[in-house]
Amino acid sequence: MTSPTDIVILALNARWSHASLSARCLRANLGQLKERSTIVERTIDDRAADIVEALVGLKPRVVGLSVYIWNATLMLEVARVLRAVLPDTMLIVGGPEVSHEVEEQELCQLAHHVVRGEGEDAFRDLCAGALGVRKPSLALVPGHVVDGGRPDLALLQSPYALYDDVDLKQRVVYVEASRGCPFTCQFCLSSLDEQVRTYPLDDFLAQMQDLLDRGLRAFKFIDRTFNLKIDTAERILRFFLERMEPGLFVHFEMVPDRLPDALRGLLAQFPDGAVQLEVGVQTLDDEVSKRIARRQNVEKLEDNLRYLSSSTGVHIHADLIVGLPGEDIATFGRGFDRLYAYGSHEIQVGILKRLRGAPIAQHTETHRMVYAATPPYEVIQTDALPFVDVQRMKRFARYYDLVRNNGRFPTTSSLILGPESAFDGFLDFSDWLWAETGTKHGIALPRLGELLGQYLVEKRGLPHAEVHAALLADFGRDKMPTQLTAGIPRRQQRHLAS
Repeated sequence: MTSPTDIVILALNARWSHASLSARCLRANLGQLKERSTIVERTIDDRAADIVEALVGLKPRVVGLSVYIWNATLMLEVARVLRAVLPDTMLIVGGPEVSHEVEEQELCQLAHHVVRGEGEDAFRDLCAGALGVRKPSLALVPGHVVDGGRPDLALLQSPYALYDDVDLKQRVVYVEASRGCPFTCQFCLSSLDEQVRTYPLDDFLAQMQDLLDRGLRAFKFIDRTFNLKIDTAERILRFFLERMEPGLFVHFEMVPDRLPDALRGLLAQFPDGAVQLEVGVQTLDDEVSKRIARRQNVEKLEDNLRYLSSSTGVHIHADLIVGLPGEDIATFGRGFDRLYAYGSHEIQVGILKRLRGAPIAQHTETHRMVYAATPPYEVIQTDALPFVDVQRMKRFARYYDLVRNNGRFPTTSSLILGPESAFDGFLDFSDWLWAETGTKHGIALPRLGELLGQYLVEKRGLPHAEVHAALLADFGRDKMPTQLTAGIPRRQQRHLAS
């Protein structure tokens, strides 16, 4: 039997393995109302009716929805059902997706209040008013919108005690040492918050120690610019380096052209794979960078990535965006080849999204940018990238994840990428794989291996023995599927016997 709860904070995560930091930040900062609240976490694969059923059983007086681009569609369905079955429950929505263009969103119209920006203080204030603890102190701006402002990070209560033992052992646990970003990249909402604020570092590291003591071994930092302040980054790296043990893993997002010797030396001391750096390159075309107000020194970026790949055991996860204004498939491909040559272990190819409120919207007319009308608002076509090329690049991104980024085919994928242009080589494979299968999903691993062998032998004309050796190296002899006995489709195996 579920006990009634006055305040419910609903988080819909991309998958179960993700634990919501935002929901825990809200609950941790409810003050005297914290014990009258709970967090409900579900995933975007759940049904709206089932989610609301779980909420109904708690008999809440206030429900808060944490809304992002990846869960906005389901959150809207939840809000519709919630308002129908719990009409007297106050509905408060917040998060990046509802902080802008409020008047255009049905979800915002369904809500009693919309919190714009950071929510800890505003959510607590609204809940206090709804439960009669005190009158709201924050002023409503036109209609039902509340400006959350920028809370003093030194005064916020830590959310980390709200991660339970299951979270620490089985899920991705997010932490943050700072908020904000000094850069003005127009595709990103962080460009609207150029004031970088940091948590008091001694307190933050004490909280990280507590998580370590409780058994957490994988820390994912969500700071947009981890290495912006070198002395802070150095202290955090030293903290984890001094406590390094097998299984401890730390993920950071880094500014790619800012890696002085102090950080290089520390990173070189970590065991292989203990640190992952997510490097937001996005584009390597100078004109495109200027157009979207992205500042980066490409020479320093290249030098830093080459150093990391050659002199450290850091895993490099680099990001590129397809569909930026004025960038065509050829310029994107040249950037991809350069990034591949720098030694990145993963290259995450993302499709440009028109985040609500992001300055990228100013290019809509000048570069004939057409976006999907529903989340995640991916670009459909531009004046430089026709619809058919966007579709090709979506498949490229999916197949690159399957074949290269997931690490299952390191040897075989190297044969596909080729010596002259990694991008052209993989795009050719991507086009062939789509023509052969007609799907981006549901390709079983043995079938994918068979298709790789078929492509390399039949389309590329590589020797059967070379392809077989590559697949054998990736699968291992004991795990080699029977249909890959020769490393190629069964109909080709007779050639090996001759």
